[in-house]
Amino acid sequence: MPDYEIYGSVVYEIVDIVKTIVRKKLHKKKGDWFMITNGFTYIAVLVFIAALLVWLQRYTKSKFFDYAPPIVLLYLITMILCTLVHGTWRPPSCLLRAEKQPAVCMIFLMLLRCDIRKIIKLGPKMLGGFFAASVSISLAFIATFAIMKGPLGAEAWKALGALCGSWMGGSGNMIAVQAALDIGEADMAYALVVDSIDYSIWVMFLLWAINLAPKFNKWVKADTTTLDEVSRRLEEDAKGNEDKASFVNLIFLLGLALVISAFGQDIGAALNGAMPFLDKATWTVLLITLSGLIGAVTPVGRMAGSTELSNLLLYSVVALLASRASFLELTDAPAWILAGFMILAIHGIILVLLAKIFHLDMFTCGVASLANIGGSASAPILAGAYSGALVPVGVLMALMGYVIGTAGGLITANIMALLA
Repeated sequence: MPDYEIYGSVVYEIVDIVKTIVRKKLHKKKGDWFMITNGFTYIAVLVFIAALLVWLQRYTKSKFFDYAPPIVLLYLITMILCTLVHGTWRPPSCLLRAEKQPAVCMIFLMLLRCDIRKIIKLGPKMLGGFFAASVSISLAFIATFAIMKGPLGAEAWKALGALCGSWMGGSGNMIAVQAALDIGEADMAYALVVDSIDYSIWVMFLLWAINLAPKFNKWVKADTTTLDEVSRRLEEDAKGNEDKASFVNLIFLLGLALVISAFGQDIGAALNGAMPFLDKATWTVLLITLSGLIGAVTPVGRMAGSTELSNLLLYSVVALLASRASFLELTDAPAWILAGFMILAIHGIILVLLAKIFHLDMFTCGVASLANIGGSASAPILAGAYSGALVPVGVLMALMGYVIGTAGGLITANIMALLA
Protein backbone atom coordinates (compact mmCIF):
# COMPACT_ATOMS: atom_id res chain seq x y z
CA MET A 1 0.00 0.00 0.00
CA PRO A 2 1.44 3.47 -0.90
CA ASP A 3 2.45 5.77 1.95
CA TYR A 4 -0.27 8.33 1.23
CA GLU A 5 -2.97 5.63 1.54
CA ILE A 6 -1.52 4.52 4.90
CA TYR A 7 -1.44 8.15 6.12
CA GLY A 8 -4.98 8.72 4.87
CA SER A 9 -6.21 5.62 6.70
CA VAL A 10 -4.51 6.75 9.91
CA VAL A 11 -6.09 10.20 9.65
CA TYR A 12 -9.50 8.65 9.14
CA GLU A 13 -9.04 6.39 12.19
CA ILE A 14 -7.94 9.27 14.40
CA VAL A 15 -10.86 11.43 13.28
CA ASP A 16 -13.32 8.59 13.88
CA ILE A 17 -11.95 7.98 17.40
CA VAL A 18 -12.23 11.68 18.28
CA LYS A 19 -15.77 11.82 16.92
CA THR A 20 -16.79 8.78 18.93
CA ILE A 21 -15.41 10.24 22.14
CA VAL A 22 -17.14 13.57 21.59
CA ARG A 23 -20.45 11.89 20.70
CA LYS A 24 -20.34 9.85 23.92
CA LYS A 25 -19.54 12.92 25.98
CA LEU A 26 -22.37 14.92 24.47
CA HIS A 27 -24.79 11.97 24.21
CA LYS A 28 -25.41 12.68 20.58
CA LYS A 29 -26.77 10.25 18.06
CA LYS A 30 -24.55 9.09 15.24
CA GLY A 31 -24.36 11.65 12.43
CA ASP A 32 -25.46 14.62 14.57
CA TRP A 33 -21.98 15.68 15.66
CA PHE A 34 -21.07 19.07 14.18
CA MET A 35 -23.56 18.55 11.38
CA ILE A 36 -24.47 21.78 9.61
CA THR A 37 -27.68 21.46 7.64
CA ASN A 38 -28.76 25.10 7.63
CA GLY A 39 -27.51 27.21 4.72
CA PHE A 40 -27.42 30.43 6.73
CA THR A 41 -25.29 28.84 9.48
CA TYR A 42 -22.90 27.42 6.92
CA ILE A 43 -22.38 30.77 5.18
CA ALA A 44 -22.13 32.55 8.55
CA VAL A 45 -19.26 30.31 9.70
CA LEU A 46 -17.37 30.71 6.42
CA VAL A 47 -17.71 34.50 6.30
CA PHE A 48 -16.65 34.73 9.96
CA ILE A 49 -13.46 32.77 9.20
CA ALA A 50 -12.71 35.11 6.29
CA ALA A 51 -13.45 38.18 8.43
CA LEU A 52 -11.21 36.93 11.24
CA LEU A 53 -8.27 36.40 8.88
CA VAL A 54 -8.64 39.86 7.31
CA TRP A 55 -8.96 41.41 10.77
CA LEU A 56 -5.81 39.64 11.99
CA GLN A 57 -3.84 40.91 9.01
CA ARG A 58 -5.07 44.46 9.54
CA TYR A 59 -4.54 44.73 13.29
CA THR A 60 -1.53 42.52 13.93
CA LYS A 61 0.40 43.83 10.90
CA SER A 62 2.42 40.62 11.00
CA LYS A 63 4.88 39.95 8.21
CA PHE A 64 3.55 36.39 8.19
CA PHE A 65 0.66 37.62 6.04
CA ASP A 66 3.11 38.91 3.40
CA TYR A 67 3.97 35.29 2.64
CA ALA A 68 0.59 33.75 3.47
CA PRO A 69 -2.15 36.20 2.41
CA PRO A 70 -5.57 35.81 4.08
CA ILE A 71 -7.14 34.44 0.91
CA VAL A 72 -4.55 31.65 0.75
CA LEU A 73 -5.09 30.87 4.43
CA LEU A 74 -8.84 30.84 3.79
CA TYR A 75 -8.28 28.14 1.16
CA LEU A 76 -6.27 26.05 3.56
CA ILE A 77 -8.38 26.47 6.71
CA THR A 78 -11.69 25.67 5.04
CA MET A 79 -10.13 22.67 3.26
CA ILE A 80 -8.69 21.48 6.58
CA LEU A 81 -12.13 21.76 8.18
CA CYS A 82 -13.61 19.71 5.37
CA THR A 83 -10.85 17.12 5.85
CA LEU A 84 -10.98 16.83 9.64
CA VAL A 85 -14.76 16.68 9.90
CA HIS A 86 -15.26 14.77 6.67
CA GLY A 87 -18.93 13.95 6.14
CA THR A 88 -20.31 16.47 8.61
CA TRP A 89 -18.87 19.72 7.24
CA ARG A 90 -20.63 20.05 3.93
CA PRO A 91 -22.78 22.75 2.33
CA PRO A 92 -26.54 22.20 2.19
CA SER A 93 -27.83 21.27 -1.26
CA CYS A 94 -29.35 24.73 -1.71
CA LEU A 95 -25.84 26.23 -1.73
CA LEU A 96 -24.34 23.83 -4.26
CA ARG A 97 -26.13 25.65 -7.08
CA ALA A 98 -25.74 29.17 -5.72
CA GLU A 99 -22.03 30.06 -5.75
CA LYS A 100 -21.94 31.03 -9.45
CA GLN A 101 -24.33 33.97 -8.98
CA PRO A 102 -22.09 35.99 -6.61
CA ALA A 103 -19.10 35.00 -8.76
CA VAL A 104 -20.38 36.85 -11.83
CA CYS A 105 -21.29 39.88 -9.67
CA MET A 106 -17.73 39.85 -8.35
CA ILE A 107 -16.24 39.82 -11.86
CA PHE A 108 -18.29 42.85 -12.88
CA LEU A 109 -17.27 44.82 -9.79
CA MET A 110 -13.59 43.94 -10.21
CA LEU A 111 -13.56 45.09 -13.82
CA LEU A 112 -15.00 48.49 -12.89
CA ARG A 113 -11.48 49.34 -11.71
CA CYS A 114 -9.92 48.46 -15.08
CA ASP A 115 -10.02 51.72 -17.01
CA ILE A 116 -8.41 50.85 -20.34
CA ARG A 117 -7.42 54.49 -20.86
CA LYS A 118 -5.20 54.39 -17.77
CA ILE A 119 -3.74 51.01 -18.62
CA ILE A 120 -2.55 52.35 -21.99
CA LYS A 121 -0.41 54.86 -20.06
CA LEU A 122 1.88 52.02 -19.03
CA GLY A 123 3.62 52.42 -22.36
CA PRO A 124 4.31 49.93 -25.16
CA LYS A 125 7.29 48.21 -23.54
CA MET A 126 5.57 47.48 -20.24
CA LEU A 127 2.38 46.44 -21.98
CA GLY A 128 4.47 44.19 -24.20
CA GLY A 129 6.16 42.74 -21.11
CA PHE A 130 2.79 41.99 -19.54
CA PHE A 131 1.43 40.22 -22.61
CA ALA A 132 4.73 38.38 -23.07
CA ALA A 133 4.27 37.00 -19.56
CA SER A 134 0.66 36.07 -20.33
CA VAL A 135 1.54 34.24 -23.55
CA SER A 136 4.46 32.44 -21.91
CA ILE A 137 2.14 31.26 -19.11
CA SER A 138 -0.34 29.89 -21.64
CA LEU A 139 2.41 28.07 -23.55
CA ALA A 140 3.80 26.70 -20.27
CA PHE A 141 0.41 25.23 -19.33
CA ILE A 142 0.00 23.62 -22.75
CA ALA A 143 3.52 22.15 -22.73
CA THR A 144 3.18 20.88 -19.15
CA PHE A 145 -0.15 19.20 -19.87
CA ALA A 146 1.33 17.51 -22.94
CA ILE A 147 4.14 16.13 -20.77
CA MET A 148 2.19 15.36 -17.58
CA LYS A 149 -1.24 14.32 -18.84
CA GLY A 150 -0.44 10.71 -17.94
CA PRO A 151 0.08 11.28 -14.18
CA LEU A 152 -2.47 14.09 -14.02
CA GLY A 153 -5.21 12.42 -16.04
CA ALA A 154 -6.77 13.16 -19.42
CA GLU A 155 -9.41 15.43 -17.83
CA ALA A 156 -6.80 17.54 -16.01
CA TRP A 157 -7.04 20.19 -18.73
CA LYS A 158 -10.16 21.56 -17.03
CA ALA A 159 -8.55 22.21 -13.64
CA LEU A 160 -5.38 23.44 -15.35
CA GLY A 161 -7.53 25.83 -17.38
CA ALA A 162 -9.00 27.24 -14.17
CA LEU A 163 -5.51 27.54 -12.69
CA CYS A 164 -4.38 29.29 -15.88
CA GLY A 165 -7.23 31.77 -15.42
CA SER A 166 -5.93 32.48 -11.93
CA TRP A 167 -2.31 32.76 -13.07
CA MET A 168 -3.26 35.19 -15.83
CA GLY A 169 -5.61 37.21 -13.64
CA GLY A 170 -6.72 36.23 -10.16
CA SER A 171 -8.97 34.10 -8.02
CA GLY A 172 -12.04 35.70 -9.57
CA ASN A 173 -10.93 34.55 -13.02
CA MET A 174 -10.32 31.05 -11.68
CA ILE A 175 -13.87 30.90 -10.37
CA ALA A 176 -15.20 32.24 -13.68
CA VAL A 177 -13.38 29.54 -15.65
CA GLN A 178 -14.58 26.90 -13.19
CA ALA A 179 -18.16 28.04 -13.77
CA ALA A 180 -17.72 28.10 -17.56
CA LEU A 181 -16.17 24.60 -17.71
CA ASP A 182 -18.33 23.13 -14.92
CA ILE A 183 -15.33 21.77 -13.01
CA GLY A 184 -15.98 19.53 -9.99
CA GLU A 185 -14.75 20.40 -6.52
CA ALA A 186 -12.35 17.44 -6.29
CA ASP A 187 -10.58 18.57 -9.48
CA MET A 188 -10.59 22.21 -8.34
CA ALA A 189 -8.89 21.14 -5.11
CA TYR A 190 -5.80 20.20 -7.14
CA ALA A 191 -5.72 23.66 -8.73
CA LEU A 192 -6.16 25.35 -5.35
CA VAL A 193 -3.24 23.44 -3.80
CA VAL A 194 -0.95 24.32 -6.72
CA ASP A 195 -2.16 27.93 -6.62
CA SER A 196 -1.26 28.15 -2.94
CA ILE A 197 2.05 26.28 -2.73
CA ASP A 198 3.71 26.98 -6.08
CA TYR A 199 2.57 30.59 -6.16
CA SER A 200 4.09 31.29 -2.71
CA ILE A 201 7.47 29.90 -3.81
CA TRP A 202 7.36 31.98 -6.99
CA VAL A 203 6.69 35.20 -5.04
CA MET A 204 9.66 34.54 -2.78
CA PHE A 205 11.86 33.80 -5.79
CA LEU A 206 10.94 37.05 -7.55
CA LEU A 207 11.56 39.08 -4.38
CA TRP A 208 14.97 37.45 -4.09
CA ALA A 209 15.73 38.14 -7.77
CA ILE A 210 15.50 41.90 -7.20
CA ASN A 211 19.15 41.81 -6.17
CA LEU A 212 20.03 40.56 -9.64
CA ALA A 213 18.31 43.47 -11.42
CA PRO A 214 21.44 45.54 -12.28
CA LYS A 215 23.26 42.55 -13.78
CA PHE A 216 20.13 41.34 -15.57
CA ASN A 217 19.41 44.77 -17.09
CA LYS A 218 22.99 45.03 -18.28
CA TRP A 219 22.83 41.53 -19.83
CA VAL A 220 19.62 42.24 -21.76
CA LYS A 221 20.71 45.85 -22.59
CA ALA A 222 17.51 47.32 -21.14
CA ASP A 223 16.74 51.04 -20.93
CA THR A 224 14.86 51.98 -17.72
CA THR A 225 14.56 55.76 -18.18
CA THR A 226 10.82 55.67 -18.94
CA LEU A 227 9.82 54.02 -15.66
CA ASP A 228 10.00 57.19 -13.56
CA GLU A 229 7.93 59.18 -16.04
CA VAL A 230 5.21 56.54 -16.23
CA SER A 231 5.10 56.26 -12.44
CA ARG A 232 4.81 60.03 -12.05
CA ARG A 233 1.80 60.20 -14.39
CA LEU A 234 0.08 57.34 -12.60
CA GLU A 235 0.57 58.92 -9.18
CA GLU A 236 -0.99 62.16 -10.43
CA ASP A 237 -4.04 60.22 -11.66
CA ALA A 238 -4.37 58.41 -8.33
CA LYS A 239 -4.34 61.68 -6.35
CA GLY A 240 -7.36 62.88 -8.31
CA ASN A 241 -9.59 60.06 -7.03
CA GLU A 242 -9.48 59.82 -3.23
CA ASP A 243 -13.20 59.40 -2.47
CA LYS A 244 -14.24 56.97 0.26
CA ALA A 245 -16.94 54.36 -0.10
CA SER A 246 -20.34 55.59 1.08
CA PHE A 247 -23.67 53.89 1.68
CA VAL A 248 -25.05 55.43 -1.53
CA ASN A 249 -22.12 54.12 -3.58
CA LEU A 250 -22.21 50.66 -2.04
CA ILE A 251 -25.93 50.03 -2.51
CA PHE A 252 -25.90 51.46 -6.05
CA LEU A 253 -22.92 49.33 -7.11
CA LEU A 254 -24.38 46.22 -5.48
CA GLY A 255 -27.76 46.74 -7.17
CA LEU A 256 -26.11 47.41 -10.53
CA ALA A 257 -23.92 44.31 -10.24
CA LEU A 258 -26.89 42.14 -9.34
CA VAL A 259 -29.13 43.31 -12.18
CA ILE A 260 -26.37 43.12 -14.81
CA SER A 261 -25.44 39.63 -13.61
CA ALA A 262 -29.08 38.53 -13.76
CA PHE A 263 -29.63 39.84 -17.28
CA GLY A 264 -26.21 38.51 -18.32
CA GLN A 265 -27.26 35.00 -17.32
CA ASP A 266 -30.58 35.34 -19.15
CA ILE A 267 -28.87 36.54 -22.33
CA GLY A 268 -26.21 33.84 -21.95
CA ALA A 269 -28.95 31.22 -21.82
CA ALA A 270 -30.51 32.65 -24.99
CA LEU A 271 -27.16 32.54 -26.83
CA ASN A 272 -26.32 29.02 -25.63
CA GLY A 273 -25.04 26.93 -28.54
CA ALA A 274 -24.76 29.88 -30.94
CA MET A 275 -21.01 29.24 -31.35
CA PRO A 276 -18.73 26.24 -30.71
CA PHE A 277 -17.09 26.10 -27.24
CA LEU A 278 -19.44 28.84 -25.99
CA ASP A 279 -22.13 27.47 -23.72
CA LYS A 280 -24.45 29.37 -21.40
CA ALA A 281 -21.88 29.86 -18.64
CA THR A 282 -19.16 31.02 -21.04
CA TRP A 283 -21.49 33.49 -22.74
CA THR A 284 -22.51 34.83 -19.35
CA VAL A 285 -18.92 35.39 -18.25
CA LEU A 286 -18.00 37.11 -21.52
CA LEU A 287 -21.04 39.40 -21.35
CA ILE A 288 -20.29 40.33 -17.74
CA THR A 289 -16.66 41.03 -18.68
CA LEU A 290 -17.72 43.33 -21.52
CA SER A 291 -20.20 45.12 -19.25
CA GLY A 292 -17.51 45.69 -16.61
CA LEU A 293 -15.04 47.13 -19.12
CA ILE A 294 -17.69 49.49 -20.49
CA GLY A 295 -18.69 50.54 -16.99
CA ALA A 296 -15.05 51.27 -16.11
CA VAL A 297 -14.83 54.15 -18.61
CA THR A 298 -18.06 55.75 -17.35
CA PRO A 299 -18.64 57.73 -14.13
CA VAL A 300 -19.60 54.41 -12.49
CA GLY A 301 -15.97 53.31 -12.76
CA ARG A 302 -14.93 56.27 -10.60
CA MET A 303 -17.34 55.46 -7.79
CA ALA A 304 -15.60 54.32 -4.61
CA GLY A 305 -16.76 51.01 -3.18
CA SER A 306 -16.28 48.53 -6.04
CA THR A 307 -13.03 47.28 -4.49
CA GLU A 308 -14.63 46.62 -1.10
CA LEU A 309 -17.68 44.88 -2.56
CA SER A 310 -15.71 42.74 -5.01
CA ASN A 311 -13.32 41.63 -2.26
CA LEU A 312 -16.26 40.75 -0.01
CA LEU A 313 -17.78 38.56 -2.72
CA LEU A 314 -14.38 37.08 -3.60
CA TYR A 315 -13.69 35.90 -0.05
CA SER A 316 -17.23 34.54 0.31
CA VAL A 317 -17.12 32.54 -2.93
CA VAL A 318 -13.59 31.25 -2.30
CA ALA A 319 -14.57 30.11 1.19
CA LEU A 320 -17.62 28.26 -0.15
CA LEU A 321 -15.67 26.53 -2.91
CA ALA A 322 -12.71 25.54 -0.74
CA SER A 323 -14.97 24.24 2.04
CA ARG A 324 -16.16 21.48 -0.30
CA ALA A 325 -12.67 20.16 -1.05
CA SER A 326 -10.92 17.66 1.23
CA PHE A 327 -7.17 17.08 1.38
CA LEU A 328 -7.96 13.36 1.53
CA GLU A 329 -9.05 13.59 -2.11
CA LEU A 330 -5.64 14.87 -3.19
CA THR A 331 -3.93 11.52 -3.80
CA ASP A 332 -2.33 12.96 -6.94
CA ALA A 333 -1.23 16.22 -5.30
CA PRO A 334 2.53 15.55 -5.64
CA ALA A 335 2.16 15.23 -9.41
CA TRP A 336 0.10 18.43 -9.52
CA ILE A 337 2.61 20.38 -7.43
CA LEU A 338 5.39 19.17 -9.74
CA ALA A 339 3.32 20.24 -12.74
CA GLY A 340 2.93 23.69 -11.17
CA PHE A 341 6.69 24.11 -10.82
CA MET A 342 7.15 22.92 -14.42
CA ILE A 343 4.71 25.61 -15.57
CA LEU A 344 6.59 28.29 -13.66
CA ALA A 345 9.97 27.08 -14.95
CA ILE A 346 8.85 27.07 -18.59
CA HIS A 347 7.19 30.46 -18.13
CA GLY A 348 10.39 31.88 -16.61
CA ILE A 349 12.64 30.53 -19.37
CA ILE A 350 10.41 31.89 -22.15
CA LEU A 351 10.14 35.27 -20.42
CA VAL A 352 13.92 35.56 -20.02
CA LEU A 353 14.43 34.74 -23.69
CA LEU A 354 11.89 37.38 -24.69
CA ALA A 355 13.59 39.86 -22.36
CA LYS A 356 16.89 39.23 -24.13
CA ILE A 357 15.33 39.67 -27.56
CA PHE A 358 13.25 42.78 -26.78
CA HIS A 359 15.53 44.31 -24.09
CA LEU A 360 12.99 44.11 -21.26
CA ASP A 361 14.28 45.14 -17.83
CA MET A 362 14.01 43.07 -14.66
CA PHE A 363 11.29 45.29 -13.19
CA THR A 364 9.05 44.87 -16.23
CA CYS A 365 9.58 41.10 -16.37
CA GLY A 366 9.17 40.50 -12.65
CA VAL A 367 6.10 42.68 -12.13
CA ALA A 368 4.51 41.42 -15.36
CA SER A 369 4.99 37.84 -14.20
CA LEU A 370 3.62 38.49 -10.73
CA ALA A 371 0.78 40.67 -12.06
CA ASN A 372 -0.36 37.58 -13.95
CA ILE A 373 0.38 34.90 -11.39
CA GLY A 374 -0.13 36.83 -8.15
CA GLY A 375 -2.58 39.56 -9.16
CA SER A 376 -3.26 42.76 -7.24
CA ALA A 377 -2.33 41.14 -3.90
CA SER A 378 1.37 40.74 -4.68
CA ALA A 379 2.32 42.67 -7.86
CA PRO A 380 2.30 46.05 -6.02
CA ILE A 381 4.49 44.55 -3.30
CA LEU A 382 7.12 43.53 -5.84
CA ALA A 383 6.84 46.89 -7.61
CA GLY A 384 7.25 48.70 -4.31
CA ALA A 385 10.32 46.62 -3.51
CA TYR A 386 12.00 48.26 -6.51
CA SER A 387 10.67 51.72 -5.71
CA GLY A 388 7.69 53.08 -3.80
CA ALA A 389 6.92 55.34 -6.75
CA LEU A 390 6.35 52.29 -8.97
CA VAL A 391 3.53 50.73 -6.90
CA PRO A 392 0.84 52.16 -9.27
CA VAL A 393 2.48 50.29 -12.17
CA GLY A 394 2.09 47.02 -10.29
CA VAL A 395 -1.55 47.83 -9.51
CA LEU A 396 -2.48 48.60 -13.11
CA MET A 397 -0.62 45.60 -14.48
CA ALA A 398 -2.51 43.39 -12.04
CA LEU A 399 -5.82 44.94 -13.09
CA MET A 400 -5.02 44.05 -16.70
CA GLY A 401 -4.94 40.45 -15.58
CA TYR A 402 -8.59 40.64 -14.55
CA VAL A 403 -9.41 41.69 -18.13
CA ILE A 404 -7.65 38.83 -19.92
CA GLY A 405 -7.59 36.12 -17.24
CA THR A 406 -10.95 34.52 -17.95
CA ALA A 407 -10.63 34.49 -21.73
CA GLY A 408 -6.98 33.38 -21.49
CA GLY A 409 -7.86 30.50 -19.19
CA LEU A 410 -10.71 29.33 -21.44
CA ILE A 411 -8.61 29.53 -24.62
CA THR A 412 -5.71 27.66 -22.99
CA ALA A 413 -8.09 25.03 -21.61
CA ASN A 414 -9.62 24.37 -25.03
CA ILE A 415 -6.16 24.02 -26.60
CA MET A 416 -5.19 21.52 -23.89
CA ALA A 417 -8.45 19.64 -24.52
CA LEU A 418 -7.25 18.97 -28.08
CA LEU A 419 -4.18 17.22 -26.64
CA ALA A 420 -6.13 15.06 -24.19
